[in-house]
Amino acid sequence: MNNFFEPFDEPIYVTRPLLPNLNDVVEQLKQIWNSKWLTNNGPKHNCLEEKLKNILKVPYLSLFNNGTIALIVACQSLRLSGEVITTPFTFAATPHVLTWNNIKPIFCDIDPLTMNIDSNKIESMITPQTTAILAVHVFGVPCDVFKIQEIADRYGLKVIYDAAHAFNVEVNGVGIGNFGDISMMSFHATKLFHTIEGGSLTYADKNLKQRIDLLKNFGIKNEEEVVMPGINGKMNEMQAAVGLVLLNYIKEERKKRQVLINKYKECLHGIDGIYFQEVSDNVRSNYQYFVIKINQDEFGASRDAVYTGFKKYNVFTRKYFYPLCSDFTCYRQLPSSATANLLAAKLISQQVLSMPLYGELSIQDVERICDMLKGFKG
Repeated sequence: MNNFFEPFDEPIYVTRPLLPNLNDVVEQLKQIWNSKWLTNNGPKHNCLEEKLKNILKVPYLSLFNNGTIALIVACQSLRLSGEVITTPFTFAATPHVLTWNNIKPIFCDIDPLTMNIDSNKIESMITPQTTAILAVHVFGVPCDVFKIQEIADRYGLKVIYDAAHAFNVEVNGVGIGNFGDISMMSFHATKLFHTIEGGSLTYADKNLKQRIDLLKNFGIKNEEEVVMPGINGKMNEMQAAVGLVLLNYIKEERKKRQVLINKYKECLHGIDGIYFQEVSDNVRSNYQYFVIKINQDEFGASRDAVYTGFKKYNVFTRKYFYPLCSDFTCYRQLPSSATANLLAAKLISQQVLSMPLYGELSIQDVERICDMLKGFKG
């Protein structure tokens, strides 16, 4: 490894939240103060819900205070039980929502190119106890939605997509939130579009709208009727207000990220041992993340060595996702967590590195980061 680079004066983090003009947010807050309506389906909440339906090209949408609560409610709304097939290469929330619903997660291996659940291996994991497939559009790259639906239809299974990373992604011009029975999107501060904390469920079944909205509000039907054991998943007016302002910024932020990713790929193209996540031509990306895979044998240095090396120069990448969820102490005892069952996922989790990406990053910053990466090559 070469060590002739000067560290960045200020830390370069893997991401930074997109923050709108504060005056625009204050104007929204003034309206909330005047209305004195802070939560419980206020005008900001309802306005954001309608706008997102149009932007995401979905028929029905429900807003939530965060994506994890949204996923928990998704499982409840579809009355899932028994076993659900999912991926180990994801954020902890994905299997956790199953456990919170007293459902056993069954881990399926991933496709090493897309890093999504391997649709060719799902069928072999199905048992009489299987009720659904919970797949993840990893780093915003869509799963094989058509094959997954084909399998689900054949076996009478529900499909939920953890689309936390996939805001405004499209497949063949169709919004990603239209696939499966329900899709969840996260509006956490690290995402392209955010409400500081927040999330949504999208779905095509009109009957689900009433059930989901009851479940996220304690099951309260009216002042005197509680019709089901719900939870508090409501998005408040402050969150919605930030989201409404940020809707005016995401188009430009997406363009900036696209330019930066193109620069990354240009600078890193052809370097032995550096690989990119595979994205189909029919996908409209949101450029949420830029992730590389480092093959130690070909690159001459491990992912962990590169990760540590970057820190010396004030660059903070992320080993995302590592370790696998199947390696967590709460899941490692499951038969589906066995290494022999997850060979691709194990390998990818040791190779993947999420690189700095946010609109405020400059082209020169990216070039400098890439030069540093090349300097780590053995």
